[in-house]
Amino acid sequence: MMRRTLRWSVPALLAIVVLSSSAVWAKDREEKDDEQPAVYPVAVLPFQERGREASELGTQVSDLLFVGLVTNPDLFLVEREDVKKLFDEQELNLSGLVDPQRATLIGHLTGAKIIVTGSVIVSGDNLYLVAKVIGTETSRVLGASAKGRIDDDLDSLVEKLAGDVSKTIQERTGELVAKPVTATDRVAAIAKTLGKGKRPSVWIDVRERHVGQTATDPAAATELARLCDELGFKVIDRERGDRNSADVLLIGEGFSQFASRHGNLQSVKARLELKALDRESGRVLAVDREVSVAVDLAEQIAGKTALQEAAGEIAERLLPKIVRK
Repeated sequence: MMRRTLRWSVPALLAIVVLSSSAVWAKDREEKDDEQPAVYPVAVLPFQERGREASELGTQVSDLLFVGLVTNPDLFLVEREDVKKLFDEQELNLSGLVDPQRATLIGHLTGAKIIVTGSVIVSGDNLYLVAKVIGTETSRVLGASAKGRIDDDLDSLVEKLAGDVSKTIQERTGELVAKPVTATDRVAAIAKTLGKGKRPSVWIDVRERHVGQTATDPAAATELARLCDELGFKVIDRERGDRNSADVLLIGEGFSQFASRHGNLQSVKARLELKALDRESGRVLAVDREVSVAVDLAEQIAGKTALQEAAGEIAERLLPKIVRK
């Protein structure tokens, strides 16, 4: 009979794996995109079970797949508990989030660029493990699979599947992940959305911290100020300017936290929350949040990169709302 017990005790609700290479993540992606490959978070979700004989195999397969990916030297493991917490807060059913059209939601909540999920299917005496590799930005779906007999060793089948999934991600990343956005591209994209609407003056106050270390230089606030300035908003300095002269207050909080280490590389995850208020009336014009992951040799630089990217993502969605309102 097919063995249905695990050798390892690994939480399997959700995992985030970051695809990396021996090259180090650049501090400024705009300057280094042509020199070094980017780093992409990959979320591994539970597998669905199809067929009575497949009962309880979905969790085991996702557990074993996670272990198989972790042991691959080309994959980078990042802390998963905060991701599970995000899903719990949203009361999301993970097993139902396998539709490519909903992949963007997972990417927004976790920072994942690629999702790995799938099904365990028992048909007669045959066992099929079918994985779907989904790009959260492109909605592109690629596949990987492993076929065996119902009494075959489950570990061996998942090991084969893990190899195929890793190969698919590494060889076809360009189909799964959108081309990295440079600072110039981002400004142009936001400017197009803003149109010729009047730009209000803004006062930015984003409190930032890196868990466990003293924070220096507000990365998210600096990125927001830079984008606003280049897009024609009048930016009032938080330290020297007059808050009461601003039309809109951009107030938020961000934090970054060490997630994992792989050799000399350190993975850091950041979360940023931001709201725009009409200064005179106090009315909320827009609220947004973003999660981002970055990898670098230095923990604090990775944290700043993650916060900077989160700020840029929010700016693309939030600034047009300010102008419209």
